[in-house]
Amino acid sequence: MVPLTGTDQVLGELAPRQTADSLTGHASITHNEDSSVYELRVDDRPIAGLLYTETGNRVTLLATSVFPEFRGKGLAGELLGGVLDMLRTQGRTVTLTCPFATAFVHSHPEYADVVDPTFPGNAHSRRHGRRH
Repeated sequence: MVPLTGTDQVLGELAPRQTADSLTGHASITHNEDSSVYELRVDDRPIAGLLYTETGNRVTLLATSVFPEFRGKGLAGELLGGVLDMLRTQGRTVTLTCPFATAFVHSHPEYADVVDPTFPGNAHSRRHGRRH
């Protein structure tokens, strides 16, 4: 996987156009603790990943990646939304250092409550996810 870094890549993933379930089969988000990555898997094949670190109850989102053949389908957004929902349910907070995660939260203000108020990371940055 290659991280999503450019503004065009980030914008291409923000608006879901196709769900993982419609690609080939059953989609799920798994937590690979050994590799510190949340994975979006379809039929047990990883197609996207979200690398993170943990400090206490706070998770720092470092980088989002999608295999090239699955890009532009909104799957990174599906992964990130699922992970943020999961972390909210667990009562955890996030620090945003991943440009895609930052753009996603700006585009989906319903996730603002998951961002750690003391250590928001790039939460106030508007560099990605906004067209000029």
